[in-house]
Amino acid sequence: FRVFTWEELASATDGFSIANIVSEHGENPPNVVYKGYLLPDGGGWVAVKRFNKSAWPDANQFLNEARAVGNLRSNKLANLVGCCFEGDERLLVAEFMPGNTLAKHLFHWEKQPMNWAVRLRVALHLAQALEYCNSRGRALYHDLNAYRVLFDQDGNARISCYGLMKNSRDGKSYSTNLAFTPPEYMRTGRITPESVVYSFGTILLDLLSGKHIPPSH
Repeated sequence: FRVFTWEELASATDGFSIANIVSEHGENPPNVVYKGYLLPDGGGWVAVKRFNKSAWPDANQFLNEARAVGNLRSNKLANLVGCCFEGDERLLVAEFMPGNTLAKHLFHWEKQPMNWAVRLRVALHLAQALEYCNSRGRALYHDLNAYRVLFDQDGNARISCYGLMKNSRDGKSYSTNLAFTPPEYMRTGRITPESVVYSFGTILLDLLSGKHIPPSH
């Protein structure tokens, strides 16, 4: 884990070019993720998530939380390799997963739907990832959904490390898809280990049905 300069990450992403945006939820923080390339000794291909200062006003809190998540290492995670906090910038740097998201493969496939063997393997890898995080004291995962499950170069499913960051001051842990949001979170605004189980269950439903859960459900 290392702290990058803003210049390093700007260079890696061609000045945060729109052409390098790989996220599926818009082009504005905190949802935007860029593909970037750091020199081999810097990590090679990476995914850079860009926040704004209002999401993490306390730079020390941001760094401490990023370091804690960065200490995790698993082949079931898209591991966090670094961060940047300069001025109003807050950025997280993770391993780049070239195989798109589970949502892409389940809901927007082009040639053929995902076969059962792959779906079962995804469920197993996701369960193993969550179990690993739980064993390392990171039981809470924010906004667990099919967009957070990524595929590496070998076609293995991993979960994004971004969801392991504790909630920032803005309170928008479940900001992307209400279909995956636990009912108790809607009432209390707090995430519990049971909330993660609920979200895991919605992903299992996605895998079984191959259909996207509408937010109204």
